[in-house]
Amino acid sequence: MDTLIQFFTTTWIGQLIVILAQCLAVTVPLLVSVAYMTYVDRKVWASIQLRRGPNVVGAFGLLQPFADGLKLVLKETIIPSSANGILFVIAPMIAFMTALVAWAVVPFGDGMVIADINVGILYLFAISSLGVYGIIIAGWASNSKYAFLGALRSAAQMVSYEVSIGFVLVTVLLCAGSLNLSKVVLAQSGGFWNWFWLPLLPMFVIFFISSLAETNRTPFDLPMSEAELVAGFHTEYSAMTFGLFFLGEYANMILLSAMGAVLFLGGWMSPLPFAPFTLVPGVVWFALKIAMLLFVFSWTKGTLPRYRYDQLMRLGWKVFLPVSLGWLVLTAAVLQFGGLVPKH
Repeated sequence: MDTLIQFFTTTWIGQLIVILAQCLAVTVPLLVSVAYMTYVDRKVWASIQLRRGPNVVGAFGLLQPFADGLKLVLKETIIPSSANGILFVIAPMIAFMTALVAWAVVPFGDGMVIADINVGILYLFAISSLGVYGIIIAGWASNSKYAFLGALRSAAQMVSYEVSIGFVLVTVLLCAGSLNLSKVVLAQSGGFWNWFWLPLLPMFVIFFISSLAETNRTPFDLPMSEAELVAGFHTEYSAMTFGLFFLGEYANMILLSAMGAVLFLGGWMSPLPFAPFTLVPGVVWFALKIAMLLFVFSWTKGTLPRYRYDQLMRLGWKVFLPVSLGWLVLTAAVLQFGGLVPKH
């Protein structure tokens, strides 16, 4: 046993095996969750609209995600003759991979994180900002005016709401006193009344609505508006390249829900700091918080109409930007003059 521990901790091959095992332990459940989120989404919409939803493939329709995936894999991937073939194929990979790479710093429980780095918040913000490249490249490489217009519109939307998310992250950083996501969670220990959603409620609302815009979800699904732009940046895509964009959308939904749980809902912490709540594993509480936020993602898509583009941009720049900046300044002032600055 000592020899095995030494092999996995001191040799580069052992360390590589450990890293790959950690990546698989996170990626495999995430991919299954992404697949079944499409099923949950459709079931929630069906419930809202008094329909049945998927119920044919497998018991209760539980095999529907696998049937959809098989259909996309077996279809022919068509690359337009005038498109840039290499970039055309790379773009959906970028959109999907950025959503997976960000999970490296997300803590699932106490000590359960692949990379417990001290700049976790900055890493998350940097990786989430890269998603726009996949969309821009897809629109340009398609060599289609409709796809390019959709890509430009989507890029402007994502950049606009990333500004507000940036101020939200800085506000949480001020309250936690650390850029390490595990320490952000630990700063919220002691019950749900100590979670940051309560003192930072306006920022939590801004973060969630901005997450809807970041993932192109209703009421901000302008890039997919069929009436004006055929289908937006993915107009020319088919088969699995088309599927990767939507897998990326669902992976980003789960990622932003996890970020919301870590930043505002106490991460893996139980809502009440005593038994029987503390007997439930932290991973379970973390998963339940993510599931709750994902339900609201589906709920909004099933109930709200789409914004006009001018309304979308006005909300981002004239409402969320000044409110988030003002709350950031207010938070800093309260912490400084109230003697509440975290000491680490």
